Amino acid sequence: MDPVLSTVRLTVREAVHTLSSSEDGGCIFSTLGSLKRYLGETENPALPEEQEEFARIHFSTFLRCLVGKLSPDWLELLPDGQLEELWASFFLEGPADQAFLVLMEAIEGAASPSFRLMKMARLLARFLSAGRMAAVMEGQCRQQMEPAFPLLQETLLSKVVGLPDHLGNRLQRENLAGFFPQNYFPLLGEELLRALQVVVESLRGGLDCSVSFLSQVLGKACVHGRQKELLGVLVPRLTALTQGSCLWQRVCWRLVERVPDRAMEAVLTGLVEAASGPEVLSRLLGNLVMKSKKAQFVMTRKLLFLQYRYTTPVLQSLLGYLAMDSQRRPLLIQALKELLETWGSSSAIRHAPLAQQHYISKAILVCLAHLGEAELQDCRDELLASLMAGVQSHLDSSLPAVRRLGMIVAEVASAQIHPEGPPLRFQYEEDELTRELLALATPQPAANSPSEAGPPVAPVTAETPNKETVSSGGPQAQSEGSDSELDSDDEFVPYDMSGDTELRSSKAPVYVRDCVEALTTSENWERWEATLWALEGLIFRSPAATQEVSVELAKVLLHLEEKTGVAGFEGLRQRALVAVTVTDPVRVAEYLTTQFYALNYSLRQRMDILDVLTLAAQELSQPWRRRKPPQQGPPGPGPQPGSPATPAWRAVVEERIRSKTRRVSKGSAGQGPAADPNKFNSVAGYFFFPLIQHFDRPLVTFDLLGDDQLVLGRLVHTLGALMYLSVNTMVAVPMGKALLEFVWVLRFHGDAYVRQGLLSAVSSVLLSVPAEQLLADLPDELLEAQSWLADVAQKDPDEDCRTLAIKALLLLEKLRDKLLPPPPP
Repeated sequence: MDPVLSTVRLTVREAVHTLSSSEDGGCIFSTLGSLKRYLGETENPALPEEQEEFARIHFSTFLRCLVGKLSPDWLELLPDGQLEELWASFFLEGPADQAFLVLMEAIEGAASPSFRLMKMARLLARFLSAGRMAAVMEGQCRQQMEPAFPLLQETLLSKVVGLPDHLGNRLQRENLAGFFPQNYFPLLGEELLRALQVVVESLRGGLDCSVSFLSQVLGKACVHGRQKELLGVLVPRLTALTQGSCLWQRVCWRLVERVPDRAMEAVLTGLVEAASGPEVLSRLLGNLVMKSKKAQFVMTRKLLFLQYRYTTPVLQSLLGYLAMDSQRRPLLIQALKELLETWGSSSAIRHAPLAQQHYISKAILVCLAHLGEAELQDCRDELLASLMAGVQSHLDSSLPAVRRLGMIVAEVASAQIHPEGPPLRFQYEEDELTRELLALATPQPAANSPSEAGPPVAPVTAETPNKETVSSGGPQAQSEGSDSELDSDDEFVPYDMSGDTELRSSKAPVYVRDCVEALTTSENWERWEATLWALEGLIFRSPAATQEVSVELAKVLLHLEEKTGVAGFEGLRQRALVAVTVTDPVRVAEYLTTQFYALNYSLRQRMDILDVLTLAAQELSQPWRRRKPPQQGPPGPGPQPGSPATPAWRAVVEERIRSKTRRVSKGSAGQGPAADPNKFNSVAGYFFFPLIQHFDRPLVTFDLLGDDQLVLGRLVHTLGALMYLSVNTMVAVPMGKALLEFVWVLRFHGDAYVRQGLLSAVSSVLLSVPAEQLLADLPDELLEAQSWLADVAQKDPDEDCRTLAIKALLLLEKLRDKLLPPPPP
């Protein structure tokens, strides 16, 4: 037997025996002090061979003996905590990996609550604050590529990453702040950085190191959902360290490459979010997407198509990373092809959430901004085919936001892919999202991007100022000797024409029947325009005369086309149609609902019919909110601000008189609306039932259940509005039953706008039909609707649909609470 090894074994055995049997504090203290020489911390350290044997074979056993002796009486054998400090020094100064495992083993095996558990927990907190976790990881980095104890590494990995969970389960309410996840994982990030620093220094010294264990720690922590805490510390420091050091860049590349495949997605997701730009991401990852199939799938598929929660800067960092190296740029082109194909899929437009469609549209624009014309030339035909199909699918959508997305992407992409062709131009409403999308089309190129062809081009402004104006800072100086000052009109004051009105040679008709004739046969365009302006007022002032020609007038207005450039033509025509419908609701409603399903009508006319019926029903159900008859002619220009015609002084004087006058009782501020019966009560059925009867009968030019889903969505919203306006009417119950059956037929419709209307219709039924009659006449329909609403609230891809379903479920809950009293306490 080797005498050196036997001496260490004998010394440790005697020390363990002394600790187990002796109650003499001095003897125990001297025994522990003699063993400290094997840690190399004394003036007379043991031989290196002895230290190695003690650390490799005997250290864990000795630490378990120390844990077993831990008790209040044992620590008090010496005063002033001398024994406790010496006892703790073995855990804080010995081999870090073994000390850490023994500490975790002791904590998990101690009774809870107990003195030993809290002592070991506080010792572990000292272990972490002393930077010993870095020593744990450094020991694993110094081992060779094939470690001798893979089980030890696996156990260490589980304990290092799962420490907050283990301590939280054991300590529960007495847990220490250092073990909270929000405190522990930033500390782990700092310790990981220290371990990386040791690796870099070792490589500079010519020693081999492995970062596999650090990669596993990083991956497992990110899989546990702690990317922000860990990478929030790592990424800023690594960004600075890799700025001018190729060695640090190589170490970072190796760190991410060695992450296990099962954790690659979590690590890359956290890095893309934490990196401040594509340059930083390129320094941290290198050409990882070219070396790892898993990383390539995550970066080019998962983060672009399957997830859409990331912000625009994150998306720019991701695609900018692909564009920054010539080896990675083919992946960017392939991603653009697949993005355009997905963007143009009619199925994706119908079923994907609007937020995901916004995300894919942003990704397309960012890709186009990074690619040049020469790179797009080889795949131009394929890209144009996907683009044209996608534009058509977007324009066919019934959601305005989806149509606007199609217009913006089509404008930008067509100009980039086919610049020599005719440009596409659309008219759409600008909002914050629109401006963001347009800004993505022309980002500033990265300083080291291969796509950068030259210096950035200054943006072209709408007006180019004169050179002399810019240089002099004022208007262009006139040449000497010019007599232009003599011909100048600047000294003349313009005449105030704010109160002038346009002179018209033709007067507006004074009878409703004359209006019908003027709109159909008159060739005098001034008379035609004056008639259109005066028609609504005449209808309200002459209801009896209007009823004689109501259907004929409605027919004329429905087919009326703009013949002059009259301002607000559509609004004048719609208000006149609403007025004639309110004046003679039964006959006009019968005519309009019949024409809705008739042949030879455009989709615009059919939607006009629905709008008129909704507005007329609102006027009939709330007559006190009816608008005043408009003026007889087009409004002239109002007085200019600050002009003498503005009667501001009169308002000031009246306000002063009112403030100085003392009144005993003011009474009501104004007369309330006069009581008026709900006229929609007796005619609601004429508006509602003809519209809901024939929706499933396709015509040659009109198919609600086919391509005309925009009109179907408008019909569903109209039916819901009519249902809501029929509250407290006699026909509300049969209307509600018919509407719920209608909803049940279309509940799985693929268009989000139609589903939104169906959900609104269910809420209208719950609000309009009395609760007692709902449960008495429609119990089965309510049960079916409840299960469907719960399914929509959880699984529908459209956010608005989910919100409407939740609101309808809350209404059902209120109805149940209203009818069923709570049980007695």
